Amino acid sequence: MVRGRVFYLRLRVPRSLEKTVGRTHLWRSLGTANKAEAIRQARIVAYDLEVALRGEAEPRTDRPQIVPEALQVADATVEPPCPQKPSEKSLRTLLPIFLNDATKVRGDKVRMIYNHTIPIVGEVLGMDTPLRSIDREACRRLMDMLRWLPTNSKKRFPKMTAIQASEMAKAKKLTSTLGYAAINSYLKCLSALMNFAVNEGYIDRNPAKGLRVVDPRHRRDRRLPFSNDQLRAIFHAPLYRGCVDDEYGYADIGSARPRRARFWVPLIALFSGMRMNEICQLDVADIRRVDGVDCFLITSRSTGGGDDKKVKTSTSERFVPIHPRLTEIGFIDFVDERRRSGSMKLFPELPLSTTGYYSDPFSKWFRRFIHKAKATRPKTCFHSFRHCFRDALREARIDHDVALALGGWASASGKDGSDVAAAYGRGYRIATLADAIAKVSYPGLDLAHLSITHC
Repeated sequence: MVRGRVFYLRLRVPRSLEKTVGRTHLWRSLGTANKAEAIRQARIVAYDLEVALRGEAEPRTDRPQIVPEALQVADATVEPPCPQKPSEKSLRTLLPIFLNDATKVRGDKVRMIYNHTIPIVGEVLGMDTPLRSIDREACRRLMDMLRWLPTNSKKRFPKMTAIQASEMAKAKKLTSTLGYAAINSYLKCLSALMNFAVNEGYIDRNPAKGLRVVDPRHRRDRRLPFSNDQLRAIFHAPLYRGCVDDEYGYADIGSARPRRARFWVPLIALFSGMRMNEICQLDVADIRRVDGVDCFLITSRSTGGGDDKKVKTSTSERFVPIHPRLTEIGFIDFVDERRRSGSMKLFPELPLSTTGYYSDPFSKWFRRFIHKAKATRPKTCFHSFRHCFRDALREARIDHDVALALGGWASASGKDGSDVAAAYGRGYRIATLADAIAKVSYPGLDLAHLSITHC
């Protein structure tokens, strides 16, 4: 049996010796948490106990020795000794153990998130408070504090602690506080840390398990697709009609028609539904011709063998046929030029951020871009291109499963076993996906000024 994390051997005392020994069973720690090693030790320990009980021979010197006093205990109700508990841990001492756990790969962005969130969590729970002293009530106090914590509180109120900033925001009824997703991100980090502590034997239960705030907004109201007016404002901005340059002069009217990342990334998103980082991290080699169709390959494998590419989920790895409209605008010509230059990355001007994502700097630029293009609206952002693409697939009456395959969306698991059925076969042919994506269109959006012939 197991006590704590250590295996014990429970051996039945022969009835003829029960009065002599003073108990019906003997217990012996096997000194290991490894099951295979425990089985091996059990055979050795059982042999020596048998020898000691029957007095048939002295235990061999190369085997674990039996302590004579163990046979002289008269109380038959004595339980085996509890193994020594692991040293007491706190949030401060647990965090580096969690982040450096050799059984998991935690990237720079994950480390940054935990190094930011846990100290704020620790302001309520105490960074040096023993984990065993953190209960559900304390976790709920944390949740209440987070519900009123102002956004960017450290920058906006540098002289205040998180608790003070939260109390101030509550008293003044500030509206610029953390959103539901941000609050749940803090709680999720704490829960993951506590789950790790449970698995390591530092605590018995996770006090933050399942703790989260409910977003009262309908799921469809959280992010919206760009409207036709927004799309026209974006793709008729100076960057797409003629600007000074695509560095600092992208919003000023000029004669230059640069075609690099800032030009192509929004267009690719509109006509492929790809996520921002999926586009920004593309290698030139990720543009491939498959069965006669030019495609994007979304993969975490890098041409250079590095670890600079990431995908969100296993279903995110996929081929996406290149929309005919992108070809008309000149995308394949752009790729060929990149190949001739010997560039490994499709957009070599995009830097890799300290968090390990090419999309982080681009995201900041895109927010400035749509603001200057007067295309900013509530509940819209770069991810709205993905919503536009999904709506365009619906308008084109594209089969649901084909749409999921194109967008890399994971299907919801149902009781009908559809998730199991989806694992069979090799998926859709490229020709099927190409036929579907060619039907994606945006009525009311004129992009004639971008075509190669027009230029």
